[in-house]
Order: sequence, then C-alpha cells, then structure tokens
Amino acid sequence: MFTTTGSRGLYKAPLSKGLLLVLNCLTVMLTLLPQYQELFVYTLQVTQHQVWRLLFGRLICLDVKDAFCSSLLIYNFRIFERKFGTRKFASFLFGTWVLSALMDFLLAQAFQFLFDYEVEELPSGLIAPVFSLFVPFYRLIPSMPVTQVLGHIHITNKSLVYIVGLQLLTSGPFMWLVALSGLISGGLYHFNFLWMQKLLFVPAWVSCIGRYILEPLFSTSQPSSETPVGMGATLDIQRQQRMDILDQQLMLAQYNESTRNTRPQPQPQPRFLQWTRLFPSLRQRGPNRPPMQPRPQAEAPPSTQSPLLDNSPVAEEQ
Repeated sequence: MFTTTGSRGLYKAPLSKGLLLVLNCLTVMLTLLPQYQELFVYTLQVTQHQVWRLLFGRLICLDVKDAFCSSLLIYNFRIFERKFGTRKFASFLFGTWVLSALMDFLLAQAFQFLFDYEVEELPSGLIAPVFSLFVPFYRLIPSMPVTQVLGHIHITNKSLVYIVGLQLLTSGPFMWLVALSGLISGGLYHFNFLWMQKLLFVPAWVSCIGRYILEPLFSTSQPSSETPVGMGATLDIQRQQRMDILDQQLMLAQYNESTRNTRPQPQPQPRFLQWTRLFPSLRQRGPNRPPMQPRPQAEAPPSTQSPLLDNSPVAEEQ
C-alpha cells in the first residue's frame, strides 16, 4: 500500500514512532474520558489565560478516525526522516506547525470576510503538518506504475496515500481549511520562502537532548529478515545503498512509463470480420486518391500474314 523505500517498520525513525505512540495514546485516553475533551478543543477564540489551547488543540486528535488516518500518513512519511535525518524532519514539522497556526487564523478571517461566517473551532490534532508533508512527497518521491483500472486509470505506488489524504480531508466540515493551511505552509517551508528554514528550526542542543534521552525510548531494533544489498561495510551503509537502488528503480520505471505513452499505438485488428476485404471498389474511390492514368498500349508486332490476305492497296495492285 505504501511507498517501499528502505526497511519496513520504524527502524531509524524514532520521531515518527514517538508521534505515533504518544499522540494515539492520548487520543484513546480522551476517548475513554470524554469529560476532558473540552480542554483540548482547537478554538480560534483564545483568551489570554487559554493560550495553552493552541498547543494541545493542535497536537491531539479528538476524533479516532482522524487519528487513524493521520497515523497512516505519518507512518508513510517516515521515509523523509530516514532520508534527511531526524533533526531536519523535526525542523520541517516544527516550522510548518508554526506557519500553519498563522495560516489558520488568516484563512478563517478571509472566510469570514467573503461569506460572513465566523469560524470558531477547527479540527484538532497534528493535521496541518501532516498535510504539509504532501508537498515534498509529491516533488521528491517518484511514481511507479502498479496497475490500471478500466484500461485508463493508472494506479501508482502513491495513489493509495493520496486516497488516505482524501479520506482525512472529507472527515470534517472545516478540514479543508486546515488542509489548505498545511499545504501552503509546507510549500513555503519546502521552497525556503523568506529563509523560513533558517528562522524556524530545531536547535542543535534540543536535538542532542532528544538523541540521548528520547531516542533510546523510541528506537527500533534492526530488522534481521532483510537480505544484504550492496558492498557496504556496515548495515547502515547497505541499507542506504538499498534505498538508492530502490529510488533508481522507481525513476527508471517512471521513465519507461513516459516513453511507453509517447509511442504510437498500433491499430486494433478486427477479430471476426475483415472489413478491409469488403467493397474493394468503393475503397479505391478515395477523395484524395489521384486519378488513374491509362496504361500505354504495347506496340503490335509486325504482321506475319500473307499479302494476299491483306486488304491494303499494295495487295490490290498485285
């Protein structure tokens, strides 16, 4: 279902594993204790003494379906943590989380100005940063065709990921606003608009604290069922070579698919009736066909008959 890049599971993805475990456990606890859900509602009408709502309301999902879809997407997007490192992946999530908070407020004000409707509450959870990851997913992960449906709809290795995102998009009335906020913030951070990557990032000392304290808690053991690929001296180098080989295969499959689509398609052959054999005289009367020129007659050979049988004047004189 998901993009196969690198090892399966959550190996070398401690931040993704921590988000999956901690956020889902909090969602289950709030589901079992509904009297405390009002404390984690993501509302834009925040007073001075309720600023903490912006923190918890934008981290914990109150809907189990939203939490499940977000978990599937986070599990798929762990490939960016493996490719770019935990610190860069955490910086992307932190930067888009801050930018999306500003975008939520601006989009809500624009919606109120256009339609005269005040947006007070938005879907809670880490939804906007999850949607922001679709920007690098669309640009950096190549598509590999898997199959076709009805002969025209192409199914790739990324299609089901977009379907999960579409399911999450249609789960609430104002989910589209949070999704649009996440996509805008992801595009701004990914393209480093106004040097956002230098302004919003995880400091090195925070990364060191997480490496020595949190990473041992959420680290995953090395998978033992993988076949070694490459000539690397260590398992990490071999897995990096495996990831490079898989990326090359995806790009090669994408190139072959594009060249296959540009080739001229052969004309379908009829199975039961050979229509080209019917009415040959009518098929020769094409509007653009040049007129047939009469063939020149061949010269007659000299006559071998007797002059007595000829009716020419020479024979009559004789």
